[in-house]
Amino acid sequence: MRAVISGATGAVGMALIAELVERGDQVLVLCRRDSARSRNIREGNGVCKAECSLEEMNRFTLPEGEAPYDVFFHFAWEGTTGKARNDMELQCRNIVHTLDAVRLAQRLGCKTFIGAGSQAEYGRVEGKLTEKTPAFPENGYGMAKLCAGQMSRVLCEELGLRHIWVRILSVYGPYDTENSMVMSTVRKLKAGEETAFTPGEQIWDYLYSGDAAKAFCALAERGHAGEVYCLGGGVPTPLKDYILCIVNAVAPQSGAGLGKLPYAPKQVMYLCADIGKLKADTGYAPATSFEEGLSRTLAWYDGKTASEQ
Repeated sequence: MRAVISGATGAVGMALIAELVERGDQVLVLCRRDSARSRNIREGNGVCKAECSLEEMNRFTLPEGEAPYDVFFHFAWEGTTGKARNDMELQCRNIVHTLDAVRLAQRLGCKTFIGAGSQAEYGRVEGKLTEKTPAFPENGYGMAKLCAGQMSRVLCEELGLRHIWVRILSVYGPYDTENSMVMSTVRKLKAGEETAFTPGEQIWDYLYSGDAAKAFCALAERGHAGEVYCLGGGVPTPLKDYILCIVNAVAPQSGAGLGKLPYAPKQVMYLCADIGKLKADTGYAPATSFEEGLSRTLAWYDGKTASEQ
């Protein structure tokens, strides 16, 4: 398989590069020229990088004579955290850039476009999330993801591309952002800082990034055109169990700080994916426990920290 990946510097994108390399596939990674994190992507072993920001997707082309690609994985998105989630103009531009990515996929010869959606498309829901769960997003980020998924599907149909949209829940692993629950907790515990959480009674669903990458590969090969898939671990687990697992692995002598913070006014209390459709269509199933995934993540974090000193 010859694959193109945009926005590959996060946990899922980096794991997908590693998975594709292990399979012997060819990978073209599109990066912003000012991306510091793109230095983590090593060229060679079938991987090459090209400078292409979201704004440049509408005019990016391959050198003449280069072989066409098969699948386009679109992760690139601006304004994923904080106040930027409700920057409506920015989020609207993300929709346009997603459509630009579809047209770029066609120019590169791709037959399949796989877009990264989000749990934020649903809003607050009680019960497992399925592809048929009504979507009522509560912020601009979720609204834009929902719209981008629907518009890119229609455009793919017009251009003759196979379209798959993946609503990702909570993923952790190497190259995760520093402000995620897992990585921020690891960082604080490693630094001897105090941690503080809500009581942690929320039901959550974490998936290791390496398993997420395998799911994307399975969808590229066996996913059904025009479909939406929920991607998570599929096992509802109290958030406090994840927190205690991190504390016990990093600093067992420390207190977790559960109950020190109140729940937010619009606190999501249940977040878990029903991955039955994903399993049925592709044969995929998560293989990494949270304990094992955390161990791999800590090994990566310790190596990164040592190299920075």
